[in-house]
Amino acid sequence: MRRLVQAMDDTLPGRFEITKDGIVHDLRTPVRPHELTAVRVRKRLEKVMPEDLVTHAGAPDVEDEVAHIMRRPDIIVIREPDMEGDGSFDPRTLIAAIEVVSRSNPDHDWVGKMRDYPLLGVPVYAVFDPRTGTGAVLSEIHSTPDGPRYATRKDFVYGEDVTIAEWTIPTDALPRYP
Repeated sequence: MRRLVQAMDDTLPGRFEITKDGIVHDLRTPVRPHELTAVRVRKRLEKVMPEDLVTHAGAPDVEDEVAHIMRRPDIIVIREPDMEGDGSFDPRTLIAAIEVVSRSNPDHDWVGKMRDYPLLGVPVYAVFDPRTGTGAVLSEIHSTPDGPRYATRKDFVYGEDVTIAEWTIPTDALPRYP
């Protein structure tokens, strides 16, 4: 499936990811509120994190070949040395995955990634939703009959401070979708 996704990435618009349910095609086009939210969250985190950590945006493939899952978070928090080498990022090296909910497909972030990130072992998952001006930080992976899930969910409203892993940032002045 990885080779198929790479071939489609080069020829079709949008982004492709491999989930527990198969290949997902996100046709989203860059929307300014989405991109601005990602930039502001990334910059705010970088101000409070130690220098050996980075908030990487772009196209970070995060893949567990054994689980057959490959995701592309909007932002990852990772130690800079763990970025060295070739290929996809090992999800077990991530400190957090951060997503900005797309206007066109909110279930992609609120359902699919909420299921897949604990399967990958990503310890913290933060979701920012410009549709509603709300979000959530999920953590503490635990076993359930349906597989690993996050045990803790802390909801927030834009304007409140939010803690992602060990770092607290403000959420004021994050844009909303019209």
